[in-house]
Amino acid sequence: MSARVLVVDDILPNVKLLEAKLTSEYYEVLTAMNGEEALKKVAEENPDLVLLDVMMPGMDGFEVCTRIKSDPESAHIPVVMVTALTDVQDKVRGLESGADDFLSKPINDMALMARVRSLVRLKMSTDEWRMRENTANQLGVVDENATAMSEAVEKANVLVIEDKDFELRKIEETLDEDNHTIMAAENGAEAMELIASHDYDVILVSLNLDNEDGLRLCSHLKSNERSRAVPIMMMGTDEDMKRIAHGLEIGVNDYLIRPLERSELLARSRTQIRRKRFQERLRASFEVSLSMALTDSLTGLYNRRYLEVHLEKLLKKNQENNKAMAVMMIDIDHFKPVNDTYGHKAGDEALKIFSKRLVDNLRSFDLVARLGGEEFVVILPDISERRTYMVAERLRRAVQDELFEVGAPEGPIKVTTSIGAAIIEPGEHTVQQVLERADKMVYNAKESGRNSVVFEDIGKLNPADYEVQGRQTGS
Repeated sequence: MSARVLVVDDILPNVKLLEAKLTSEYYEVLTAMNGEEALKKVAEENPDLVLLDVMMPGMDGFEVCTRIKSDPESAHIPVVMVTALTDVQDKVRGLESGADDFLSKPINDMALMARVRSLVRLKMSTDEWRMRENTANQLGVVDENATAMSEAVEKANVLVIEDKDFELRKIEETLDEDNHTIMAAENGAEAMELIASHDYDVILVSLNLDNEDGLRLCSHLKSNERSRAVPIMMMGTDEDMKRIAHGLEIGVNDYLIRPLERSELLARSRTQIRRKRFQERLRASFEVSLSMALTDSLTGLYNRRYLEVHLEKLLKKNQENNKAMAVMMIDIDHFKPVNDTYGHKAGDEALKIFSKRLVDNLRSFDLVARLGGEEFVVILPDISERRTYMVAERLRRAVQDELFEVGAPEGPIKVTTSIGAAIIEPGEHTVQQVLERADKMVYNAKESGRNSVVFEDIGKLNPADYEVQGRQTGS
C-alpha cells in the first residue's frame, strides 16, 4: 500500500539514507531538517507516518513528538523515533511523549519496514473512523475532539501468555502499577478459553513458549473474532527479530525484547491501551450516535444522506493525498419479482442477506451504503485497479454462489447482482458526477445480461480473469 512518510533529521546523509530505503519500497518521502520544519510539514502535508530523529538542535525530537500528539489534527499520525541513544529511559521518554515506536541506530531494515507497513495500516483504519466521526460532527450528531493521549491507561484487562513463572511474575509486578486486572495462560488453548469469556485491552504473547509456536498463536489471535481487535504485544529475544518482523506484517501491534525492561513494558502497554480505548471511543460515538440518523433501518448500512457527505470528504482527501479510489453501483437483479412472488417480507430478508454478503467481503474501512430499494453503493478508498476488479468479482460471486433463505415455500432462492464501477483518479470531482459514472456502468451491466461486472473504460469483466478464493480483508 502506498503512503507518504516524513523523514526528520538534521544530518543530511541520514535523511538521504532513509529516503533511499523508503523510496525503494515505493513510499513517497517528505523530508525536514529540524523540528519547526517538521511541524510545518505535518500541518501542511498530512503524512501517513513520521520517522523522527531525537537529537536535533533547537527543538529536539521529544518536543516535536509531544506537539504532534497533543494537536487533535495530527495526534493520529504514527511517529517512530529514530536515534543513536541506547538508554532505556530515553526510549521510555519517547514512548511517553506519544511515539508509536523507538528504533535505535544502526536501524535494522527488516524491523523498520515491517514497522512502517504496520503503522501505515493502523493509520488507514484510524483515518477512516476519524473521518466518519467528522462527518457526524458536520451533521450535528457528535461533537467531540479528544486524542489518544487523553485516554486513561489504568484498570485495563490484560492477558499474558507466558509459560515461565519468573517472567510472568515480573510482568505482573510491573503492570500492577496501573491497577490492571491480569490473567495468565501457559499456552494457546488456555488463552482461547479465557478470551471466549473475557474482554481484553491488550494481550502479551511470548514468542519463546516451550511447547508452542508463539508467532502462530499471534496469527490465530488476529484471525479470531473475539481477539482480532485487541492489541497484541510480542515478547522475544534479539534472535527473534525475523519472526517479530513477520508478526508486525500479520497485524501484531508491538513487541518487547528480552530481558524485559519494566519501564519500557509499562510505557508500551500504556500506548496500546490508550490506542484501543481511543479507537473504541471513536467507534462507539460514531456508531451509537449515527445509527438512527444515518443508517438504513432494514439493512443497517449507511443511507444516502451519510453516503453523500462522506463521499465528498473522501474525494477531497484523495485529491490532497494523490490517491485513487473506486466507486461501485450495485443492483439486485430482478428484485421486483421477488417481492411480487413471495411478498415484501421475503424481499426484506433478501435485502438483509444481500447487505451482509457485501459487508462480509469488504475491508473494515470500505464504505457500503443503500441508496434505496435494491440499489447499493460501495466505495473502496486507496486501492489498485486490478485489486478493484477482483473485489468486484468477489462481490458478484458472493451473491450468486449461495442461495438466499428468504422463507419462500419452495425453499432458498437464487439471487444475482449487476455491478457497475469506475476508478476515480485524484482531481476535481463532485459526488453526483462519480455516482453517475458508476450508474452508467451498472446500466450497461444490466443491458449485457445481468449477473456481471462492468467497469468504465474496460467494459465487462471476464470472471475467470479475476477469480479469488474466499474473503481477502487486505484487498
